[in-house]
Amino acid sequence: MSSFRRGFVRAAAAVEFTDVRAGTATRTQVLLGPDDAMPHFAMRRFVMGAGGGMPRHTNTVEHEQFVLRGRALISVGDERFEVGPDDVVFIPAGVAHDYTVLEAPFEFLCMVPNLPDRIELEVTAGTAP
Repeated sequence: MSSFRRGFVRAAAAVEFTDVRAGTATRTQVLLGPDDAMPHFAMRRFVMGAGGGMPRHTNTVEHEQFVLRGRALISVGDERFEVGPDDVVFIPAGVAHDYTVLEAPFEFLCMVPNLPDRIELEVTAGTAP
């Protein structure tokens, strides 16, 4: 019987962090995901340190996020938002977005569908792909 039919509890501290290659001072944990036989969504935690963030990029899956602590500027499409604890963020699939930490650590939960995801960094004039 798969995990999602039985249910389970585990400490988030038991899940390893990995560095986010495209990010600066950014790491993540997959708290629940395909490896746990989650049928529909993955729950990830991101932690961005001082000077951290993610460059402008797109994903092929939507993101639903809940900010736990810290503050950041987030661009979603052509709009820019300052977010902090208890804010929720929705980023539609295919919409360019980025993060710039204002107050570290900036930490949020990010839920995404369990579908193939392709991440593409935007290239601006004068930068390498």
